[in-house]
Amino acid sequence: MNERRDGSGAPGAKAPANTASGTVSYGEYLRLDRILGAQTPLSPDRNEMLFIIQHQTSELWMKLMLHELKGAIEGLRNDELPPVFKMLARVSRIMEQLVQAWSVLATMTPSEYTVLRPYLGTSSGFQSFQYREIEFRLGNKNLAMLAPHAGNPSVTAELTQVLVEPSLYDEAIAVLAKRGFGIEPSLLNRDFSEKLAPNASVQAAWTQVYRDPGANFDLYELAEELVDLEDAFRLWRFRHVTTVERIIGFKRGTGGTAGVEYLRKMLDVVLFPELWRLRTEL
Repeated sequence: MNERRDGSGAPGAKAPANTASGTVSYGEYLRLDRILGAQTPLSPDRNEMLFIIQHQTSELWMKLMLHELKGAIEGLRNDELPPVFKMLARVSRIMEQLVQAWSVLATMTPSEYTVLRPYLGTSSGFQSFQYREIEFRLGNKNLAMLAPHAGNPSVTAELTQVLVEPSLYDEAIAVLAKRGFGIEPSLLNRDFSEKLAPNASVQAAWTQVYRDPGANFDLYELAEELVDLEDAFRLWRFRHVTTVERIIGFKRGTGGTAGVEYLRKMLDVVLFPELWRLRTEL
């Protein structure tokens, strides 16, 4: 989905020279001329390089996350769980990388950011279409979140498609139903553009899995991979809000968002509620 928009896999793009003969160089294979030439500071301040590279590398990691999430969704749809475990584990590890990356940006002081901020215009991380797709793929569906991308029809169209498709958790619930658990039928053919509300039949199914792990060990492992993923996602969001508060306090974001106030609300979002609630029941 993202290749056409970010240019790394544009239709008609030429492969590095000499790939057929096996003599492609390290720089050619990685397109380092493109990657290392993609930093174009707009200000005279040397700290802008940190700001640009922080966000560019985050987008690269998010591209890999989406690659793995789409593979995991397909694996769940086909009830092929072992490969899904590896993909979800990789997504969790990527999120850990992104958590640590905020520590690098946190070396930028409020005074340094104040010099840089006027050059950012209205650009904002809130406009990251890859992050929005990650949230949609994980099940945090919200039609209103298409608004920041209204100026880009192709992005809006593709995010709209993701919005109406089953999320990772929808596919996990479908696997439970295929395995004979009593999932409420309406959940399997619902409006997938709406965020899934906590459901008693889903919680009962997962609770049964946890009470007898040996009977459905692959589902038990799937559940734990999902919990690991959400755990990592929570840490990523928390480190984000903490870094933003450290640098800009409670100023409004460059894209017009409420900044820290908005980010703190996002900390309360729960992706897989039944998997957390069942722990109280056991």
